[in-house]
Amino acid sequence: MPIHAWTIEGSDGLELLGDTHEPADTPLACAIIVHGYKGYKDYGMFPLTCEHLARAGVVAHRFNLAHSGMTNETATFARPDLFEQDTWAHQVADLRAVVDAIRAGRLAGAGLPLFLVGHSRGGVTVLLAAAWHAGELGLAGVVTINAPAACCTLSDTDRASLLADGHLEAPSARTGQTLRVGSAWLREQLDDPERYDLPARCRDIACPALLIHGDADRTVPPPSVRTLADAIGPRATVCPIPGGDHVLNTPNPTPMDAEPSAPLAQALDAIGRFIRETA
Repeated sequence: MPIHAWTIEGSDGLELLGDTHEPADTPLACAIIVHGYKGYKDYGMFPLTCEHLARAGVVAHRFNLAHSGMTNETATFARPDLFEQDTWAHQVADLRAVVDAIRAGRLAGAGLPLFLVGHSRGGVTVLLAAAWHAGELGLAGVVTINAPAACCTLSDTDRASLLADGHLEAPSARTGQTLRVGSAWLREQLDDPERYDLPARCRDIACPALLIHGDADRTVPPPSVRTLADAIGPRATVCPIPGGDHVLNTPNPTPMDAEPSAPLAQALDAIGRFIRETA
């Protein structure tokens, strides 16, 4: 499938780096893939997921959140300073910038039913965007993969340390770097707790939602998916993935022409079916 690299302006005027996978034939829908904490557009399952979506007739965009700390240098967090400044508001603003670029025709997919797909904390980002801006985004549906059921899952001790020190250390096993989570991430939640009460905000989501969760996820407890589903109500469909870990058993990196793991294949089938039935 054709792949096109792009850049647009995101939150704080920072550059968003993205890639678009386009179907060979007339597309039926458009999807934006949002990575999670310490993730990036080229990580593990994301290129493979976009390639499979494109083969299924979906224009699929993947991009680096502006404060992810990542560039196209995938071996390292080239901008740890930006990682430290990240907040939920920044992430939702970045996602809205991609949506706006699609709607305006600057990126492929204008006029198509639009779906947001988020993995892990990226799942929280798409849920917040769908809840905060339900009337403006005009979404056909949202999909989460192994998403937590709260905007903040830090312990009381870690919250206190983050506020007292201004940052919390966050080692990256992948790169060996010691990153920092800045206090702005927590302070915005403390300043407006209702806005960041994820289950409460999920009640504002007007579009259908597919909630995927691996039952062997040791990073985000599988019961989280039920909390989200109960909050969203009858618009939510839960898809448990037997044997699926937090990354759906997908190594990093994974070639785009690789066969997906059994858990990822099941998730891709569910996403494709959800888009076909909802678009």
